[in-house]
Amino acid sequence: MWTLQAQNPKREFRGAWIQCVNGQYLGKSMEQIRQMLSEQLDVLQGAGINAIMFQCRAEGDALYKSQYEPWSRYLTGEQGLAPSDGWDPLEWMVNECHKRGMECHAWINPYRAKTKGTNMFAVTHAAVRHPERMFLYGDLFIFNPALEENRFYTCMVVEDILTHYDVDGLHMDDYFYPYPEAGKPIPDFADYRDNPRNIMTIEDWRRDNVNKLIKDLHDLIRHVKPWVKFGISPFGIYRNSKTGMNGKDGSATSGLQNYDDLYADVKLWVEKGWVDYIIPQIYWNLGTKAADYEVLAYWWNDYCGKRPVYIGQDVERTVKGQDPQHPEQHQMVIKYQIQRSLPNIQGSCQWYAAAVCQNPGNYRTMLEQVYHATPALQPQMPWKDKKAPGKPRKVGIESRGQDIYLTWTAPKGKKEMDRVVQYVVYRFLPGEKPDFQSSKHIYAVTVNPEVLLNGDQTGCTFYVSALDRLHNESKFVKVQL
Repeated sequence: MWTLQAQNPKREFRGAWIQCVNGQYLGKSMEQIRQMLSEQLDVLQGAGINAIMFQCRAEGDALYKSQYEPWSRYLTGEQGLAPSDGWDPLEWMVNECHKRGMECHAWINPYRAKTKGTNMFAVTHAAVRHPERMFLYGDLFIFNPALEENRFYTCMVVEDILTHYDVDGLHMDDYFYPYPEAGKPIPDFADYRDNPRNIMTIEDWRRDNVNKLIKDLHDLIRHVKPWVKFGISPFGIYRNSKTGMNGKDGSATSGLQNYDDLYADVKLWVEKGWVDYIIPQIYWNLGTKAADYEVLAYWWNDYCGKRPVYIGQDVERTVKGQDPQHPEQHQMVIKYQIQRSLPNIQGSCQWYAAAVCQNPGNYRTMLEQVYHATPALQPQMPWKDKKAPGKPRKVGIESRGQDIYLTWTAPKGKKEMDRVVQYVVYRFLPGEKPDFQSSKHIYAVTVNPEVLLNGDQTGCTFYVSALDRLHNESKFVKVQL
């Protein structure tokens, strides 16, 4: 039914979103939530997922111990109510991800202050303390992107996260200016009139408001923790060709647009280097008239390749679609064939983590047995750091009863950017020529300075390398059995 890829890439981002706004925590004790998330992480690890996008700020609230914002109602059922046992979900998630060899990216929403289901604010919420900084749009409260105070405030929130949590990334999704509703203009004309900043149209002015925040966050992260990755997951369409500049910067689509409707100039952010990765939400299937998966995958590859592009994959929608070339199967195979055929697409992120765990249409099984059958290191980001760490020291073989271990000690690193976070163990069979670019030779990727050698490894040659925070890889150290 499925065709095995000739070789899975050695480096590939394999993420999954764990969201809070779906209500999966409500009605559960903190211990029950931890148990549920632990089980999800175990399953995701088994499916080869190597990065978690953990939603920790949904509406000016927090699923962590924030200096500025109230505890989220999505966690405890009441905004401002702390977990009864003192639990800090973000701290816990970072630790749980790291011990499984996964990255943890703190996922925040910068502008949303109230969603439809929220009918009570905590007294410490920004909308209570500074209602003049918000505007109402439909059922939403929005941090007004035009206000410099809101930009500074968002940066304070992010700096608080970076300072107190060992996150690997800072992640934002597709909510910038609110998704438009028919007959409801954005109530910001007075702001534009009072401070146009010599910008000729209100549309360009709105885009500039968002651009300022993106650049500020980029600069902040580089200053506070330069190894932390800044990534954004925009809506899947940048612009439609019929509204683009002479049709050149848009795709052959006809849906909502980042540039014109959400005022998110994602292409500019990539060109300026203000983001380290993007994950366009290409949730549609092949054959969708308004937004075809294949059309959009090619567009993002061609126009935003100056930074790694990871495709946002919709698990449930994919398995409901029919492969146009093989009607007897769903669209996972053809989507992955397209994804891995494009040079600037360096991975994917699954929407959503619980759906992967539920395994509709054997989606998770396919990740385990085919697309993630071998481990993958994270894509490199040389604009952040390209210096390799030192190689492992004292590599050798150690017997413990009937078990044989390959062991080593960590290399010395003077700076945080040089600190080793993981190790890669390669295995080559007798007579096999070493090929470190092939993922099939990766025996293990581990956070521990040892690995158990299962079975008879007589005559095999092992090599061990070290990875720093940005997965720059050291020289290899050889051991032969």
